[in-house]
Amino acid sequence: MTAKSDLDQESRIVRPPATLLVIFGASGDLTSRKLIPALCNLAEDQYLPENFIVIGSSRSKLSDEEFRAKVYDGVKKFSRRPISPGVWEKFAKNLHYQPCNGEVLGDFEVLKGRMESLCSEFKTQFNYVYYLAMAPQFFGPIASNLKEVGLIEDFGKSSRRTSVVVEKPFGHDLASARELNSVLRKSLAEEQIYRIDHYLGKETVQNILVFRFANGIFEPLWNRKYVDHIQISVCEDIGIGNRAAYFDQNGILRDIVQNHVLQMLALLCIEPPISLSDADSIRDEKAKVLRSIKRMTAEEVKRNTVRAQYTKGRVGAEEVPGYREEKGVAADSSTDTFVALKLEIDNWRWSGVPIYIRAGKRLPKRITEITIFFNKAPDSLFKGRNVGELEHNVLSIQVQPREGMSLRISSKPPGPRFRVRPVEMDFTYDSSFGVASPEAYERLLLDVMKGDPTLFTRNDEIEESWDLLAPIFESWSSPDAPPVLRYEAGSWGPPEADELLKPMRHSWRKL
Repeated sequence: MTAKSDLDQESRIVRPPATLLVIFGASGDLTSRKLIPALCNLAEDQYLPENFIVIGSSRSKLSDEEFRAKVYDGVKKFSRRPISPGVWEKFAKNLHYQPCNGEVLGDFEVLKGRMESLCSEFKTQFNYVYYLAMAPQFFGPIASNLKEVGLIEDFGKSSRRTSVVVEKPFGHDLASARELNSVLRKSLAEEQIYRIDHYLGKETVQNILVFRFANGIFEPLWNRKYVDHIQISVCEDIGIGNRAAYFDQNGILRDIVQNHVLQMLALLCIEPPISLSDADSIRDEKAKVLRSIKRMTAEEVKRNTVRAQYTKGRVGAEEVPGYREEKGVAADSSTDTFVALKLEIDNWRWSGVPIYIRAGKRLPKRITEITIFFNKAPDSLFKGRNVGELEHNVLSIQVQPREGMSLRISSKPPGPRFRVRPVEMDFTYDSSFGVASPEAYERLLLDVMKGDPTLFTRNDEIEESWDLLAPIFESWSSPDAPPVLRYEAGSWGPPEADELLKPMRHSWRKL
């Protein structure tokens, strides 16, 4: 049996119980670009429940037919593959729309009636999933109104499972994150809240756990004795698009590092959990990693952080404006579009191992990569052989766009001369398994329907992430804050980002 047929067989076996999914903010971009295409791909692979209903909901007045036509345009445009007409036809029959103002209790009474009416046609009990694809200020009112009309039942007191998915940003700082957690917990148990970070749904990120714990050759090396340093790069060649109103109030540190980067770092550096089938044992270990990262003093912020903003330049063949010339951005904006950090996990496993992070917009290419640099081998054996300085063995985990891993080792090339050259051993999903990786939202939506919170962020992880960055935000807003540097669009950031690594004789990996 081929790898592809193995995957196909698995897709026919694992299916969640009957589920009714309500998407609040259904007229927005996320629903058309990500959520409905993800659901259609799950339908194509026969992963969806046998009995499955979707209700889109927002303030817009749309009929079922208008909503179906709107999202089908998104499916045709944004799905990772064509959806067969038969699959769409079957899916669309159970795709509905119900107008609802998230702050009007009466609208939720109407929504409840619609949900009960649709479910009654199937003669089975449905679990409820509510996806809040909207701004965080609406999370509390929607959860409260759902609870008030009986659409959220007390956790553990009903055979119906109720789950609420919330998108980022989950807070603007530590205080607002705690407040948002408190607001949601008035209506929901922590076990009912699924804080989504789509990076955790990417195949390569999930594979970190299997790679570490299913291969006996790596876990013994996964510590300060053998790892020289770690780099995480999240690079984008695009600007801010139509997100100026959001991005100019947040910057790259809040938009990318607080959630995506720190979640990947925590997963990379965890201690072995009790079980990979125990969601909370994994999330416990992630929280410990975040808690163990050293908090910086004001002086350390100056030494260990770099922030910058892009100016006009050329990305590829395109001339692009500077950040301050982007539509919707203040002419005197000091918002960071690039950040570089040096962190250290102050625990037994990782003490003394530098962790370098960089994230930025308008860089030369789009790539997200986690890189582990192992200690160099001693070169005493090669003296007199003129082989030069030995290089690090490097394990790179590419999250996007080319999902896969590579291991750099040293080898002798063919020929009579005794030389040492690095070679790459590559693994990619499409070449190894013969199928394209699913979109992150496919895996995450499926996990919600199954009631598996492993790949979702728990409240203590959120708060630890904000607590870690709090001294940086405080220092950056102080009168003696380090400057916001400039870098030309299409470059790899300001020179100061390179200087950050030089004290340890390190340099950024060439991507």
